[in-house]
Amino acid sequence: MPRIHRSLPRPRRAAPAVVMTAAILVVTACSPQPPQGANSASTAAPSVSAEGYPTGHVHGMSVDPSTNRVLLATHDGLFDVSESPASQIGPTIDLMGFTAAGNGDLYASGHPGPGTDLPDPVGLIRSTDQGQTWQPLSRQGESDFHALAATGAGIVGFDGQLQTSAEGASWEPVDEQIPVFNLGATARDSVVLATTEEGLQRSTDDGETWASVPGAPLLMLTALSQGATAGITPEGQIHTSDDAGLTWTEQGTVPGQVAAIATHLLKDSTQRIWVATENGVQVSNDNGQTFTDIRSSHQ
Repeated sequence: MPRIHRSLPRPRRAAPAVVMTAAILVVTACSPQPPQGANSASTAAPSVSAEGYPTGHVHGMSVDPSTNRVLLATHDGLFDVSESPASQIGPTIDLMGFTAAGNGDLYASGHPGPGTDLPDPVGLIRSTDQGQTWQPLSRQGESDFHALAATGAGIVGFDGQLQTSAEGASWEPVDEQIPVFNLGATARDSVVLATTEEGLQRSTDDGETWASVPGAPLLMLTALSQGATAGITPEGQIHTSDDAGLTWTEQGTVPGQVAAIATHLLKDSTQRIWVATENGVQVSNDNGQTFTDIRSSHQ
């Protein structure tokens, strides 16, 4: 798996950086890498809790705000957790990188599971039927994108180096590389946010060039909905921004080990924020000040 190259953090961020490093190690250390060319497909069945919630590592989330359908990309494949019990969608693929495009297509990367006729790593794959089936697009057997984001102009991915693609078939590395942990973007515009151990990076040209964001909290994950942005620290502290990540406001906290985040801008300019943890998905309707488990609405 790609590693984030480390350098000594600035003294004022020493403690948060240590927490960030620990969180990155936990999230990225999902399974040992097979030897080059080996097939890592497991014969084990996907692991789920009594409520059907996936117990394999969660790597990404997609939410349809019109239906509130929540999809989780996990070590054991794609799961719909909008209903209780949750249900698996499509084949078992270790979906390491995951993002949704503006037209509803899903893009992912990772490793093949049992019964999937894909190389390892799978490169960039796409689903046009909400995860029921996946088609290879590029870099099969070459790239395991641990971070993916769809913008208005294409896709940004990180597989050890930061790359961009207009259509998902061919890729170009960006000129100035940064060690990315997570990428956040929206298919409506060209802003991309990248979390790193040294702080938040921001691009306004679909990932081609980057600049640090002065005064930004040390975030682990981010999500954008038009200009509205939500971020979360390794400790579960929510921060929001109404200017696409330039300035931030501290909100509430989410208990548990955070794994993915999504947001949607409501008509009253409030953000509805979803956060996936190892135990379930929490949702907030007040900019992340308070959260409730989405399964409580299924009781």
